[in-house]
Amino acid sequence: MILANVFCILLFLDKILHSLASGQDPHGWRTPVDCVRANELCAAESSCSSRYRTLRQCLAGRDRNTMLANKECQAALEVLQESPLYDCRCKRGMKKELQCLQIYWSIHLGLTEGEEFYEASPYEPVTSRLSDIFRLASIFSGMDPATNSKSNHCLDAAKACNLNDNCKRLRSAYISTCSKEISATEHCNRRKCHKALRQFFDRVPSEYTYRLLFCSCKDQACAERRRQTIVPSCSYEDKEKPNCLDLRNMCRTDHLCRARLADFHTNCQVSFQSLTSCPGDNYQACLGSYAGMIGFDMTPNYIDSSIASITVSPWCSCRGSGNMEEECEKFLRDFTENPCLRNAIQAFGNGTDVNLSPQNPSLPVTLPPKTEKSPALPDDINDSNTIYDTSVITTCTSVQEHGPKLNKSKEHSLCFSETQLTTDIMPDQKTFVDQKASGSRHSARGILSALLFLLVKLAL
Repeated sequence: MILANVFCILLFLDKILHSLASGQDPHGWRTPVDCVRANELCAAESSCSSRYRTLRQCLAGRDRNTMLANKECQAALEVLQESPLYDCRCKRGMKKELQCLQIYWSIHLGLTEGEEFYEASPYEPVTSRLSDIFRLASIFSGMDPATNSKSNHCLDAAKACNLNDNCKRLRSAYISTCSKEISATEHCNRRKCHKALRQFFDRVPSEYTYRLLFCSCKDQACAERRRQTIVPSCSYEDKEKPNCLDLRNMCRTDHLCRARLADFHTNCQVSFQSLTSCPGDNYQACLGSYAGMIGFDMTPNYIDSSIASITVSPWCSCRGSGNMEEECEKFLRDFTENPCLRNAIQAFGNGTDVNLSPQNPSLPVTLPPKTEKSPALPDDINDSNTIYDTSVITTCTSVQEHGPKLNKSKEHSLCFSETQLTTDIMPDQKTFVDQKASGSRHSARGILSALLFLLVKLAL
């Protein structure tokens, strides 16, 4: 009798262990997939597809409270919370990104609208780090970043882009589009300008785009070149500054803009439980989210060409906020006084990153196939005619002299050494990233294996 019970328990434990190893939870749903695939899985199941149709009808033209007051809508939501659709995510720049986001927001839009200051990102968590960008940039340029510390890095970035066919073509396209005057009263076509900018930042590798956006500067001319990167006279500035909350509401009416803003808040929201003030100490995730907003209503940019401080902001103010002024100021400070974003920009300019897990080295970088270099596209009138210097961003050279320290002020740069920035993330750190990782599955397997051993001993 004891052996029979032990056998049943063994079968049950084996099923749980198999689910954990394959990425499924005991309820049978796999780990999150992209929303296009999740929609296909839901459509193949009659119960899920009918509930999904019901929920879409519930959300149409109704606010959250009205929807939740309907029992049929509540029942549909409860069923979908157990489906792949509820936890699905999208990949930025994926082929069907807009379709994926439409599916995602069709469930999440009515559940958070008007109640959440920050919305969770609909995109998959970023796992790459700045060190990967530095390594690729070093390989592509063929030069040591420390050998040209006195050069104009923003000028070098433009020249390096011109040596890459894809970067040169798309950069030339957005500069031409954003600089084209339509009429005496219309400076440019902002819609077309934004579209060209989105294509550039979505299709050109970040080892080129980051160098243009976040190059380090030691003089005002360099800083002004950096500010002019996105042709702000067309893509950024306007006759008047709208209220920031109005601008946010306008952004949230567009699935793509809403997703990029939510992604920025997820990856750049200040975390006082991390070494760098960034969630997960991941500079790369924050900078990628910032670049992802360029080309939308919420396009951010440097507010001036100062080299004493780095301040970025969308084109908006909090004038006319009324009793919402506190919320507006809080929203604006996430750009203008954000130590995570500022530290990330400074770290990229210094060529430094945080080494969090020396036990888990970065995956090897796969180089793209080589392409023939075409003649460089002439840059603007400030570019020199000397041979192109494609060096990467200067590294922090004063670490050995003064020692590494984290500066959260606007006036100082951020310098870290590889060995001294090895740290562990605090276990109670709050981020939007899903905490269901492989490590928890391995620990659960260990506990179940120990339980299995004890049961066998008892049986014997």
